[in-house]
Parts: sequence; C-alpha cells; structure tokens
Amino acid sequence: MSLATPPGDPGFRSLNELEEVAAGRLPAPIWAYVQGGAGEERTLRANRSAFARATVRPRVLRGVGEIDLRVRLLDSPCAAPLFVCPTAYQAKIHPDAESGVARAAATEGVVTVVSTLSSHSIETIAAAAGAGSRWFQLYPQPDRAVERRLLDRAEAAGYSALVVTVDTPVLGVRDRQARGGFAIDGSVPIGNGSDVVPPSRGPILDGVTYRLRPDAGATWELVDRLREQTRLPIVVKGILTPEDARECVDHGAKAIIVSNHGGRQLDGAPATLDVLPDLVAAVGGHAEVYLDGGVRRGTDVIVALARGAKAVGIGRPILWALAAGGEPGVRQYLAMLKLEVVVAMALLGRRSVAELDHTVVDDRSEPPI
Repeated sequence: MSLATPPGDPGFRSLNELEEVAAGRLPAPIWAYVQGGAGEERTLRANRSAFARATVRPRVLRGVGEIDLRVRLLDSPCAAPLFVCPTAYQAKIHPDAESGVARAAATEGVVTVVSTLSSHSIETIAAAAGAGSRWFQLYPQPDRAVERRLLDRAEAAGYSALVVTVDTPVLGVRDRQARGGFAIDGSVPIGNGSDVVPPSRGPILDGVTYRLRPDAGATWELVDRLREQTRLPIVVKGILTPEDARECVDHGAKAIIVSNHGGRQLDGAPATLDVLPDLVAAVGGHAEVYLDGGVRRGTDVIVALARGAKAVGIGRPILWALAAGGEPGVRQYLAMLKLEVVVAMALLGRRSVAELDHTVVDDRSEPPI
C-alpha cells in the first residue's frame, strides 16, 4: 500500500481510512494479533453488528451553540467520556508504544488504562502521561507477591484506579492469531518485569481432568482481597451478565466494564452493546458502567452513552492509530473521534453528555440492506 503523505504524517484523513493505513504498516503476524478474535470470530463480528443495527434520532432547533463533553469518572473530572483500553505488547506495533499512547491520551484529556503486559514499565508510562489520568489494569498473577508488587508500584506511580480483568482464567482459542504465528508467551518481553506472566495459554491434561494455573481458581474473593490491598477504586472488566454485575456491586467494585475482550475470549458471547442496558439496570446506580467492544466512530460512542454507559473504551483503533503514526497518530485519532462525537451531538440536538439518554436511539431500527 502506498500513500502520498508527508514524512511523519499518520496518513489518514478520516477515521474510515485508519484501518487500511494501519494494515499497510504492520507485518502480517502482528496484524493477525491485532485483528484476530476467538474461534470463528462470531463475537468479534457481533460487536460491530450491534452498532450497525442502531440508528439515532436527530432533533432540530435545539439551541446547540455550545457542546460540552466533560464528565466525571470515579469522581474525577475528564475532558470526554472516553478511555483507552488496556492492550498488551504495544512496542510490537510502534516504538512509541504505551508511553506514546499515554502522552497522546493526556494531551486529549482522555483516560488511559495501562496493561499488566505493557512493553514499557508502568513507571515509564506514568512519567510520559504526566498529569494525564491513568488507570492500571491487572491480570491476576499466580504469584500473589508479584501481584502485590504491581499494586504497590501502580499506587506509587500515581495511577488512580485499578482495573482487574476477570474474563481470562485461560486465553481463548484464537484461530487467526495462531495462523499468523504470534504467540502470547514468555518470549515476548514485558516491561513490568520477567516475573510478570500473561494469562494461561491452555489447560493441561492431568489424568482424567484438565488442570489450569492457580490464578484460574480465583473466586469473588479476588475482588475482596484486592479491595483490602489497595486504596485505589476497583473497576471490574469483563462483565456480560446481570448476575455478575450484581456480584461486582456486592463485592465493592466502584465500576464495571461491559466487555467481551474485543471478541478475543469466548466465541459466541454476546455483543457488549446488546447486553449493556440489562447490566446498567442490574447495578442500579451503585456502580458506574463503562463499555468497550466494537467502538469505531463518534456515533458508536453516542449510542453506547445513550444506552447507559458512562464512558466508552477504545481498543483496536488505538492500535491502528499507533501503527499508522505512533504518538501523533493516536493523538490525531482521539482528536478526530472527539470531534465526531461533538458533531453528532450537535446534529442530535444534545448539548452535554448528560442529555444523551435513551431517546437518542431508535431501537426498532434494522441494519441497512
């Protein structure tokens, strides 16, 4: 792929071009890792299909001379109802990696959530983010001493929330990633230390049963224990059912992320947008509810907010923007996304995020033929 772009230019003029530009700038195995989902990728496709089914209801002559994207997340002010999802091994995509993403997010006033499996250390990323809002994502570790050190380091480095991912007792079966030849294992350097490990790649047959790592045996006691070990508010990521949403509230979580891991864990799991209203109802205002999965454009953000999410996470498009142009690419993407949200709000006749209620979305709509 060739694009006539100046040196250092990310090469995309609209968000619709971003994926194609990124595809031309990454080796095939890394692209398969970024794009791949679990199994036949039904859930991966469902995330996008859910947004395609939704249409919005424009209102006119509503006095939209000023649009305000500001919100409070976990009682902290944020410039927009967005966050950067935690994704691993970003140095494989661009040398700027997580530090560049954090700087770009801070510049645009967007929360960045930093992965346990980051290529750069959480301290290096924190220094890059400066005063920008940052949360630390934890994959439970089989060695609790390692886990505790990560929590202490995150607190010391100024992270303001702990996001614990609970949908990975074992990694999903990722066909496309396997075909591409990218393996999530100890051969990929992790910036937070050689003692930090990714989720288990698979069960081991032990007689007549299958054995998983000790961390796969975690129960809701995990959330209780983490709440006792850190002063940071706990956000539980990977919730798809009302039962689990209520458990999060019962165990003291301050927020949940409605997430199917970008379609990368259990193929056949529902689209996050489809289950979002039921989970909002389940928590009953006792925890904040965020969503990720399939978000690409400003209208996607609007639909998720209208269905009850307080903030919306961006996953793959951040990696596309990083591939396209490093830190400047991510900053350009976030700026363009925020502008799309503002334009959509103006055309919908809504002046603030608080005005994005259920009347924005026409749920009777069907995808165009």
